[in-house]
Amino acid sequence: MSEVKFGFSREELRTHPTVYAPGLFDNHNVVVTGAGGGLGLAIAALFARLGANVAINGRNEEKLADAAAFLRGFGKKVYSRPMSIRDPEQAALFVDEVHNEFGGLDTLVNNAGGQFPQLALDFTVKGWNAVIDTNLNGTWWMTQAAARKWVAKSEPGSVINIVASIWRGLPGMAHSCAARAGVIYLSKTVAVEWAPHKIRVNCVAPGCCESTGFARYPEEGSATFQEGNPMRHAGDEWDVAEAVVYMAAPSGKFLTGEVLNVDGGQQMWGDPWPIGRPDYFKLS
Repeated sequence: MSEVKFGFSREELRTHPTVYAPGLFDNHNVVVTGAGGGLGLAIAALFARLGANVAINGRNEEKLADAAAFLRGFGKKVYSRPMSIRDPEQAALFVDEVHNEFGGLDTLVNNAGGQFPQLALDFTVKGWNAVIDTNLNGTWWMTQAAARKWVAKSEPGSVINIVASIWRGLPGMAHSCAARAGVIYLSKTVAVEWAPHKIRVNCVAPGCCESTGFARYPEEGSATFQEGNPMRHAGDEWDVAEAVVYMAAPSGKFLTGEVLNVDGGQQMWGDPWPIGRPDYFKLS
């Protein structure tokens, strides 16, 4: 079993090999929400490496400023704003600001989200609402704001929602599973509604991919991530970042309403338990 690590270093984000050509996203403007660190920063870094101007947001002002400084090192425009995607007015303002700063927006990556491992019987009203409001409602406010702007300007656009491999359920994560499932079927629905406007809406569904998020789970929980798919190891942030780029690039031009699972086959076989596998379910 491989050792669990907590995401790529800054140096790895700068130098890790990619299958994509430099300049692929020249003159392309991308928003990545929740990009102060972890998976969001990895996605933003890959877009910046490939030539995109990148706008990021998040709630932690210090982390966001540090991430923006790092992204500027790739030589493209970077815009950042501390904010909460839970607030529809802030979401709409951020989209307006991106258009003003960059002159337009091509791709929105809804990466921001959050959850905590807990048995469903123990959820409080506050805990449940916090996860639903961020993962489902926040994704929607950003998506609607971007789409309204594209429609008003008669411009095409692409939305890529980071969800999760929820197909076998996620014990210990019922709140997040409910929100992510909502985003998936929201995406499939508006992909049809917005096709006449040349707006594509897709999802990327990571399974157990090593990132800073691994540190939020107890050791007995993260241990199950290594065995939660038939490949018997976790993925990494780059697996997800390159999947997002595939959806955003010309390679994804005929994809809409789709979910790309980056999970090592977890949806067919896996059994991850973020809270740790209870004795009743332990395998002998």
